[in-house]
Amino acid sequence: MAKKKSARVIITLECTEAKSEGKPASRYTTTKNRQKTPGRLELMKYNPHLRRHTLHRETK
Repeated sequence: MAKKKSARVIITLECTEAKSEGKPASRYTTTKNRQKTPGRLELMKYNPHLRRHTLHRETK
């Protein structure tokens, strides 16, 4: 029997504003349901280098 592919996948979220300000990008890992959200995930997360909440997008 073949194994069934899981709907949940581990993704990495990276800050979008840090590179433009010359600071290191903060990264977070989380899981998402591949069937319900086929597009790239975007969340507001805290960036400790910029000391504020910024937009984090899913990387490849």
